[in-house]
Amino acid sequence: MSLIPFDDRDGMIWWDGELRPWRDAKLHVLTHGLHYASAVFEGERSYGGNIFRLRDHTNRLIQSGKLLGFDIPFSADAIDAACNEVLKANGLTDAYIRPIAWRGSEMLAVSAQQTKIHLAIAAWPWPNLFGNDRMKGITLGMAPWRRPDPRTAPTASKAAGLYMIGTLSKHAAEAEGFNDALMLTLDGHVAEATGANIFFAIDGELHTPTPDCFLDGITRRTVMALARARQIPVHERHIKPEEMAKASEVFLAGTAAEVTPVRQIGELTFTPGKITETLIADYTALVHMSPEEVAKRAA
Repeated sequence: MSLIPFDDRDGMIWWDGELRPWRDAKLHVLTHGLHYASAVFEGERSYGGNIFRLRDHTNRLIQSGKLLGFDIPFSADAIDAACNEVLKANGLTDAYIRPIAWRGSEMLAVSAQQTKIHLAIAAWPWPNLFGNDRMKGITLGMAPWRRPDPRTAPTASKAAGLYMIGTLSKHAAEAEGFNDALMLTLDGHVAEATGANIFFAIDGELHTPTPDCFLDGITRRTVMALARARQIPVHERHIKPEEMAKASEVFLAGTAAEVTPVRQIGELTFTPGKITETLIADYTALVHMSPEEVAKRAA
């Protein structure tokens, strides 16, 4: 399959307050964000022209910047408006939206207090991360890397640097024939996949890891609210790897993954079933509602 490089596409990208032609949105090679991973980003989806839980994503972007020691020089209202502007400028209604904020090129050292903070937003069509036949389920290998202790990294932020071990883990899993990888915490509990949270259905109830060293995902919280609306109990707790064998169903939840069943983790196998199917349907219905209805139902 021929790939379309992300630096050679038609369209417009919002950059520091204005729209630029896609191919003109370029960085200098000595940008601090490139060398020191001083960048934060968001992944958002638009359905029918409405960006799902946009303000939640914007608020997390701003907070992620603060956790990395910088303030994004745009208000939440301005960022929301820019996300919608770039969607419209590219003629998209169903799309993936990627805001990113980073330290500029004024200083190139560990200390970078005087760098300018930039913000760019792009949007492009992107189907479900694991394809349309989701009920088949995907496979997860066991990641060779673990999520860091929150005392060693700003784990509550959606920071670029935190995804390096996700890339390494996913590459290792793909080399072994899996779709993705399951990561553990530093102390050996179940954490998440490389870019999505994980849920286990055990005796008709949902169990999901406590997000104490990885992101408390926006889709994760949405799915928990949908499950509780269905009177499905949800337990946030530390989960030992050996407990996974008790699960009858497993699924991932994230902006890119949406709600995606898992049929295998390592040597364990699972059968995607009724709970997962119900939450896929409920999530699909929710993301196509108006922002006002979403706020009311997924709070």
